[in-house]
Amino acid sequence: MTDFTEQLRQQVAAVAAHVYQFQIEASAIKIDKTPPEFQGEYTVVIFPFVKTSRKSPEATGNEIGAALMERMPAISQYNVVKGFLNISFADEAWLNTLRDMRAEKQFGQLAATDKKVVLEYCGPNTNKPLHLGHVRNVLLGYAAANILQAAGHTVHKVNILNDRGIAICKSMVAYLRTGNNTTPASTGIKGDHFVGNYYVEYSRIADAEIQKLVAGGMTAEAAAKQAPIYLEAQEMLRKWEAGDAEVLQLWNTMNNWVYAGFQETYQRIGIDFEKEYKESEFYLKGKDLVLEGLQNGTFTKKPDGSIWVDLTADGLDEKVLLRADGTSVYITQDMGVAWQRYQDYQMDTSVYVVANEQDYHFKVLKLVMQKLHYPFANGIYHLSYGMVDLPEGKMKSREGTVVDADDLIAGMTDEAHAFLSASEKSAEFSEAEKQILAHQIGLSALKYFILKVDPRKRILFNPKESIDLHGHTGPFIQYAYARIQSIFRKLTEQQVAITDAYGSSLLPAEKELIVWLSQYPTTIALAAETYSPAEIANYIYTLAKKFNSFYADHPIAKAASVEKQNLRAAIAERTAYVLRHGLQLLGIEVPEKM
Repeated sequence: MTDFTEQLRQQVAAVAAHVYQFQIEASAIKIDKTPPEFQGEYTVVIFPFVKTSRKSPEATGNEIGAALMERMPAISQYNVVKGFLNISFADEAWLNTLRDMRAEKQFGQLAATDKKVVLEYCGPNTNKPLHLGHVRNVLLGYAAANILQAAGHTVHKVNILNDRGIAICKSMVAYLRTGNNTTPASTGIKGDHFVGNYYVEYSRIADAEIQKLVAGGMTAEAAAKQAPIYLEAQEMLRKWEAGDAEVLQLWNTMNNWVYAGFQETYQRIGIDFEKEYKESEFYLKGKDLVLEGLQNGTFTKKPDGSIWVDLTADGLDEKVLLRADGTSVYITQDMGVAWQRYQDYQMDTSVYVVANEQDYHFKVLKLVMQKLHYPFANGIYHLSYGMVDLPEGKMKSREGTVVDADDLIAGMTDEAHAFLSASEKSAEFSEAEKQILAHQIGLSALKYFILKVDPRKRILFNPKESIDLHGHTGPFIQYAYARIQSIFRKLTEQQVAITDAYGSSLLPAEKELIVWLSQYPTTIALAAETYSPAEIANYIYTLAKKFNSFYADHPIAKAASVEKQNLRAAIAERTAYVLRHGLQLLGIEVPEKM
């Protein structure tokens, strides 16, 4: 497909060199979509050329515009508004663009690059189920991976399982005390919830023991460290690190229950991973890297034996990498995993999808690996995101403090099912079909509501608002797609043949849609560059709105000529393709009928 943006950049650079003897890289020339209040499809920012032209922005814009008209016959006209040159292309150029888009079987898949990306997302602890915080993480990570792949990069999706430490041992000691050898299978409880219940049980037992100690005269702070169950958890952690066979057997058993539960949730929400790394397998490698840094003078040892890195020259502070007793801290594990991933993939970029509360941690990780001169260090990128809040009482909270992912998915499916049952078209679907649709619509509502927002912003998620077929929602876009499919089913029934004979002119609304469709590849490129699925989400929402408005005024069946019928059918077909492709990039299923 002809890329007018790239053509314009190349030609503007040539004009600058020829007219002003001003050498500028084409990639440095800023070209935007023309705002709707001005005439044109693309806008060239003129200000960078004014100093060399020694003329006003208006005069410089007119001079460049006239030169572009001579060089690019496809340009029909231009206008200058202050320092902005608005370019219009001829109808024939846009008609050819539509033909090119339809002929491109993988429209939306950009040319392959040599860039390799490892993208880590999810990162759960193995002592409880996935929760609302994980939901934004996995949706953002999965969509970002899809978008990076569509942008031509090789992407490896990975997960990190935080499977060791005192928190894991707390679930284990609570199970030994009260589990009575029950299992997820024997109780009918999903594995991650089963283990998570014992993490909650640990807190209940610990609180009771602490209160008893306080009643006996101990301070609350001292009692928290002397509660029998806490001492048991500490002893279990010591035995785990010493390789005690019984403790390791229980640890493996309970973790495997959790992994099985996680897999069910991953499948329900529609995500996957190429590889999963376990903290327990790499924290020792992280220790080796710290000792390597100590040996070559990158890190320093304090009198108490702890090892630190000094980042004050980098605007941060000193950071401990190994405690005085030789035990690792959180960043030690990440160092070991980062090293292993480079051995596995030789990636150019490592993307970590982690909440913004860890911004400092990833600044430190990148600096530490840079100081160790590892080749992957400069490619470390933290895809930081804000929290998700729910209106109180909207979704069940299993533990009373957090909303489980499974409960959220089930709640959204129930909301969608109630919506479907109340709709006028409810009778057109069997109960089995409603169940499938409810899952597709419920997850679309959840995913789109979260992904349409810039990752850095905090979200207040409203379940009922997210399902509105007339709002800025995933189901609205799904419905626009399904509506086009219904249009084509009717055309097929009427035996209407569609060809590439479109005539030679375009109505403004027809041209507007073709222009918008042609900008899909650049939207994918921008979304990949900024790691923001919101770019795709908002683009396809605007496309759905534009098409609905267009079709209301310009139906296919009532077109004034066969050529116009062909043209509008082609626009509808390409719109459906892009809506489907964009939703799939976001991890959203697309029903053929709603």
